[in-house]
Amino acid sequence: MTVTLGLIQMSMNEDPAANLGKALNLIKKAAKGGARIVCLPELFTSPYFPQDVKVDASRYAESLAGPTVKALSKAAAENRVVLVGGSIFEVDGKNFYNTSVVFDDNGKVLGKYRKVHIPHDPNFYEQNYFTPGEGYSVFETRYGKIATLICYDQWYPEAARTAALMGAEIIFYPTAIGRVEGVRQVEGDWQDAWTTVQRGHAIANCVAVAAVNRVGKEGSMQFWGGSFVSSQFGTVLARGSDQEEVVFAKVSKYMGEFVREGWRFFHNRRPDTYGRIVERV
Repeated sequence: MTVTLGLIQMSMNEDPAANLGKALNLIKKAAKGGARIVCLPELFTSPYFPQDVKVDASRYAESLAGPTVKALSKAAAENRVVLVGGSIFEVDGKNFYNTSVVFDDNGKVLGKYRKVHIPHDPNFYEQNYFTPGEGYSVFETRYGKIATLICYDQWYPEAARTAALMGAEIIFYPTAIGRVEGVRQVEGDWQDAWTTVQRGHAIANCVAVAAVNRVGKEGSMQFWGGSFVSSQFGTVLARGSDQEEVVFAKVSKYMGEFVREGWRFFHNRRPDTYGRIVERV
């Protein structure tokens, strides 16, 4: 069994309605191009406001009963696609989250995922805005089991492994990552590291990985795009440019089963030796 993914790589401005409208048009384009599972980028209805230490971002916040979730539900149903709704700035009571909502191809909400790992670095001041989520979810769709993690989660092997142990066959990473003016990449090429770590998650967990980034310049941030899909053995099946586009890739479910049985990474696990992983350092 194969399934075609459509990764929506887009830029955003300060108008949530305009951003949503663009996303809906690109969902339709992805479906017309043959995509059966479509994914949007992180915080796709707003500019990337966490690059500022603290600003009033309340105009971008909405509940899961708000207009964005309703519009995405309708889009999933009209275009007959499973839809990973990137993420939105969710308000729930007094808390604010970075939340991804997943829809089946009838528009039904399958569930939500709230970003667990929250960065706090220059130009990524997300701890000033988001409450961390409390766990992971896997969603059953007609095309297999999928999980969504969000951006900074992609640097944590524990998150990918947990999703795989819960049965995920494809992990989606809605993302907002780029280069920062005036900050040298002294460690090495950031985009190369970003791609490499996620390909590693794919191999170690025998899952396909889809990373969906934004593009464009916002303040001091230049988002590099480069959205890509990795096979279950680390082969990059498709990669985007630094421009707006829909990135398509065909993923084989059989490859995940073949790698898992052939390399036996899960069969030969030794959980009794892993206690150190859950200790605070």
